[in-house]
Parts: sequence; structure tokens; C-alpha cells
Amino acid sequence: MLQSLLVVCVLTMIIHTAETLSYSVRYAGVKLNKVAVALSLTGIIVLVSRTANLIQAPLTAKFVDHARVDTSFDLLLYLRAILLASSVGTIAAIALFPTFVLLFGRIIAKLEVAGSLPRLITSVTIGQLKNTKHYIRKPFVSLRSFRYLDVPKRFILLNIVVTAFYTVGVMSSLYAAHLVPHFSTTASQASGIINGIATVLLTIFVDPQLGLIMDKALRDEKAKDQLGKVYTLLMVSRFFGTLLGQALIVPAAYFISFIVKLI
Repeated sequence: MLQSLLVVCVLTMIIHTAETLSYSVRYAGVKLNKVAVALSLTGIIVLVSRTANLIQAPLTAKFVDHARVDTSFDLLLYLRAILLASSVGTIAAIALFPTFVLLFGRIIAKLEVAGSLPRLITSVTIGQLKNTKHYIRKPFVSLRSFRYLDVPKRFILLNIVVTAFYTVGVMSSLYAAHLVPHFSTTASQASGIINGIATVLLTIFVDPQLGLIMDKALRDEKAKDQLGKVYTLLMVSRFFGTLLGQALIVPAAYFISFIVKLI
């Protein structure tokens, strides 16, 4: 089981690193005034994340099956270890953010010349891959001020809550399946109950605010320079969201168990 846990943790780190690095694509697009092209490239991030998730999800569900057979197996401890891996993955993304802003900026510029992603990929040479070392930048995080581009603190707090719900959704549904074995199949498929709350908050409060911030940055060069600090705040808030997930996993699992029994 420990080997499976290690694999799941690595995949979880990849998922959260990839999702958090989507900010670097957006920022590169804003800096080059190529937001539409940048948003299209987020598909690369989604592909990496979903591919890792395809392998991670069944391996995580396997722990629930093992806990049903072995009563001494500490399922919650394993799930908390996976949540910790999501925090580590987010930290990795924060460290890689400056480097990937430069890399995606280069990719966006190359994509304009190539005209399509397949042509861009086939045009990459070994020499160009070796030159990527010149884009490596050290991360720098300064959180002395919570107000860049007039970003309210409640926006950052909402991002923490949304991230916490998204992070814990699948884990809490799996733990709920363990708590109510007679409804285990129903509970394991009920992550949407938790993720639905996050989706509502994201759609109504977070995404529109982020869109306004990006639009302001496109119209103001000074705001454009500060946008990187805004994304840093968002990434740090995602990290705290993954930590909050540790506190929410058990209450969320019991909430799912309650709903499942009512269905």
C-alpha cells in the first residue's frame, strides 16, 4: 500500500502543480497582449492534469476497498497524505511560476509563427530544448501588501475556500464511502455535492473578479506589471486552500454521508 500511496501522491502533486501553473500561461498572455492565444494553451495544462487524474482516481479508490477488508488500515491517514501532496504540488508551482511565465511567453510567440500547436511541437529542436535552461528564474514571494490592483481581501479568502472544496471533494466522497459501506457506490460518486459548492462560488465571485483584474491589466501598463503579484497572491491562497482541505475532509465526508442516506 505504501508504494501505491507514493504513486498517488506524485500524481496528485502533478495535478496541482499543473493546475496552479495555468496562472503562468494567463500572465504570459497578458504581458504579450495575446490573452486569447494564452487561454487556448491552457488546454496543455488541462491535458497534463486530466491524464494524471485518470491514473490517480482509481488508485485512490483502491484504498477504500482495502480499508473494507483490513479494519486496521488507517484510510483517513492515507487521504490526508494525499491532501498534503496537493499542498506540495502547489508550492512547486509557486517556485516554478517565474520560469514558466517566460517559457509560455516564448511558446505563445512561436505559436504565432507556426500557426498551429502540432506544427509548433514538430518544429522543436534539441538545441531549443537545451536553451530552456536560460529561462530558469528564482522565485520571489513578498506578501507585505494584500492590495494589488485594488484586490480585496475577501477575494483572496474566497479563493482559499474554493480551492479547499475542490481539493477535498473527491477525498471526502471516498471517505464517505468508507463511513457508509451500504451506500459506498453512491457516496463515492457524490464528490459533485462538495465540488458543486466550489463551482458556484468560483463562477459567481472568483472568475468575474479575476476577469476584471486581467482586463484592467491589459489597459494599463503599470497594472500589467503588478498582475504577477496578484497571481502570486492567488497561488499562495491556493496553497492555504489545500491546507484548509485537511480540516474540511471529515466534516465534508459526514455531510455527503448524510445526503446519501436521504437520497
